[in-house]
Amino acid sequence: MVFSAVLNSTEIICNRVFTGIEGNLNVTLQVWDIGGQTIGGKMLDKYIYGAQGVLLVYDITNSQSFENLEDWLNMVRKANEESDTQPAISLIGNKIDLEHMRTVKMEKHQRFCQENGLISQFVSAKTGDSVFLCFQRLAAEVLGIKLNKAEMEQSQHVVKADIVNYSQECVARAVNPPRSSMCVIQ
Repeated sequence: MVFSAVLNSTEIICNRVFTGIEGNLNVTLQVWDIGGQTIGGKMLDKYIYGAQGVLLVYDITNSQSFENLEDWLNMVRKANEESDTQPAISLIGNKIDLEHMRTVKMEKHQRFCQENGLISQFVSAKTGDSVFLCFQRLAAEVLGIKLNKAEMEQSQHVVKADIVNYSQECVARAVNPPRSSMCVIQ
């Protein structure tokens, strides 16, 4: 998994969500990040319909991102009204590495989860803290597998990725590539 240095709140829709669970069980994970979509987008319900798992992610330092969750949750449920089953849904509080800047109280997060039957999780996409566990818990829920405490603690390992900082010179060259002084007209 690769994470950007610039982290924004996002909603991620997962279809056929699976990961390594119960020993050596290997399964496939397909994830669609639709955070850039508008709630009224014409294709949004097509991405959501039939999803087996959904991660609703908000920024714990941005209360507006939390307030938007109600609309996203309603969209997910409405898109799956005609489906045989509703997807398993996790509420993910992101940026726990910025706990000192938290604006969304943990109690508010927990209450929203209880009221809506959501799996409650907290991660840091920047440090990788609990990211693997986040996907594993949702996959286990989709598969009907109960993870014990030891399995969850074992999955607490941090997912790390190098963050590449491109120099301004490299960015400028990519935006304005050098032009040739030669011109050919045919």
